[in-house]
This record gives sequence, C-alpha cells and structure tokens, in this order.
Amino acid sequence: MTVTDLSSRPGPPALVLVAHGSRDPRALSTVRALMDRVRARRPGLPVRLGHIELNEPLLPGTLAALGNTEAVLVPLLLGRGYHVKRDIPAAAAAGARTRVAAPLGPHPLLADTLHARLREAGWRPRPASAVVLAAAGSRDPDARADTDRMAGLLAARLRVPVLAAYASAATPAVPDAITALRARGRHHIALASYFTAPGRFATECAAHAPWIASAPLGAHDAMAELILHRYERALGMPGTAAA
Repeated sequence: MTVTDLSSRPGPPALVLVAHGSRDPRALSTVRALMDRVRARRPGLPVRLGHIELNEPLLPGTLAALGNTEAVLVPLLLGRGYHVKRDIPAAAAAGARTRVAAPLGPHPLLADTLHARLREAGWRPRPASAVVLAAAGSRDPDARADTDRMAGLLAARLRVPVLAAYASAATPAVPDAITALRARGRHHIALASYFTAPGRFATECAAHAPWIASAPLGAHDAMAELILHRYERALGMPGTAAA
C-alpha cells in the first residue's frame, strides 16, 4: 500500500486583498477587520494585504514576499476604474502565477451590506423616501455604469428610488443628487455610503446627508462572502453567490 504524504500537497493559492489606501487610520483598521472575517470563514487559506498607495504594506512588497506562491488578487474596489484596469494588472504581471479577480461591485451581496448599514443608521421606509448612493467617482464610463447598476440593485432591495452620486470626477455630485430627489417629491433622503472603508470622501459625502448617513461597507459578513466568491471565480471554481 502506498502512503500519500498529505503534507507535501500544495496549499490553496493565497488570497491577496488589494486596498486603495487612505490617510484616515480607520481605513486600515477596517480592512484588517475584514481580513479577519475572511480568515474566519476559510481557515487555512493564506490571506494577505497589499495597498495601491498611502499605506503599508504596498502591493508590490506583498507580492515580492509571496515569491513563487500562487496568488489571486481581489480588489477591494467597487467598479472597473483605472486601478482595476491598469494598476492592479500591472502589479500582477510581475508574478507568473498571479491572477486578478473582478472588483467587488456591483453585486447583490453589496446590496445586502448597504441595506444592513442603512438599518444600523436608522433607516426605515417612510413615505416619499429615497436614497443617494454616494461613491468616490471615476472618469471611466465603465466605473460609472457599475455604480448605476449597483444603485439599481439597491433600489430593488429597498423598493425606493436610489440615485448614484459622486464625491469627485463624475456627476451628479451628492448635493445635486439630493436636490434632484427633492424636486421629485422625495423628502426623506438617506445617504448610503458606497465605500469599502472610512476615508475623506466618505466623510465629506456623509456631511451632506439631509436625514441619515450609513457607515461604509466595512467588515461585514456579506463582504467576506463576496471576497471569497470573487477569489473562487478567479480560480474557475463554482460559487454559491449570485453573480
């Protein structure tokens, strides 16, 4: 009888979370808490972190530390903007055994998280309610299309109008979206913070909220599930989360 040495089998590819980076110290602590949730859902899976800018560890250093280990980069980004299309693939190209997963958004699990954060902030449907989905913004039309699709997913979940708006680089700006909804007779307008973690843009957008503003997506179980779904899809594994 041949005895197989299980210890010699290769482990699963590493999951590298790619965060943007922020000068706000809450961003790094939030991302690390999200990493802990991913690890709790998948014990034994190597989970690493790399930032595009502003925070350590930076993505090139994370990949260099992995050496020849197979890895999947999962962007903690919410649409197909410049970082997803250019920066992250360029970093991945440095490693022959590195794949890049799709960005987190849009996806129904994000609607779950946004709904949960709104409820934590005090959301209850009221007559003439509406929501502004506040995002960072991008000049890339694909990124704006992704945010608009996410607004549609959230509207279907909440059964109220949801209008996407932006902190920079795209229109409408958050105050303009609020004005537009008021012109349509919507007087209870909540702001849903469509950011993975706290930061300057999230804070600035929340300051415009005429009623309530939710916290960023952050370390939520649905976010951890979505990260693992993106990881599995990049490896060609069947996933349970709806696309």
